[in-house]
Amino acid sequence: MTGARQTSRKSLADLVFERILRSIKSGAFAPDERLPTEHDLAAEFEVSRPIIREALQRLREQGLIYSRRGAGSFVRSTGLKQPLGFGQLENVADLLNCYEFRITMEPVAAACAAERHEPQSLDRIGAALELMRDATNRQSHREDADFQFHLAIAQASENSYFSTAMEALKDHIAVGMRFHGASVKREATGLARVFDEHDRIFRAIRGGEAALAQQLMREHLIGSRERLFERKKPV
Repeated sequence: MTGARQTSRKSLADLVFERILRSIKSGAFAPDERLPTEHDLAAEFEVSRPIIREALQRLREQGLIYSRRGAGSFVRSTGLKQPLGFGQLENVADLLNCYEFRITMEPVAAACAAERHEPQSLDRIGAALELMRDATNRQSHREDADFQFHLAIAQASENSYFSTAMEALKDHIAVGMRFHGASVKREATGLARVFDEHDRIFRAIRGGEAALAQQLMREHLIGSRERLFERKKPV
């Protein structure tokens, strides 16, 4: 079982390649902008320089970057695309549609995270959870930590489509989280109950319980929608 799990995981070079690719596609680097040095990239991703070189070579082969002797690697303008977008959140129907999409996507991402997470990605989920714990203890809600928790799970899935969609939906999701946080604060135990939902999802992912993580994430999102809109709307 362990061997099968390991072989399904991407190599470190694959993960570095995808992270840099997402940065390029999102417009984090301007056309012809110089990438950080191999040394700096190795430090940022906490990997060896040969792994960085392999990832950069793949980017060159796909025409996304080019090299200048003695100067480093630069982003090709032809490799840039507009970031994925969903338009503006304009009304309640849009917010309901966002929840419907999240209920479809995030439970599967949580299951994948349970099966594929690495120590670093699990630490990111845990760090966001601790920020939420601190806020809950102060009877407060941190939508930034809430979003980071869900994004970290998508990243731990090792499927860039999940994390890219989450990042593109950040502003939409933040609206729902802001209203949801305000609604649960009106209940005496609301914040504690919602924190417990997140904590149970984290423990299922940490324990490698994919089916349970999927179920708990789905229940959490449906519950959030019902608390926010005060009515049941099954997906």
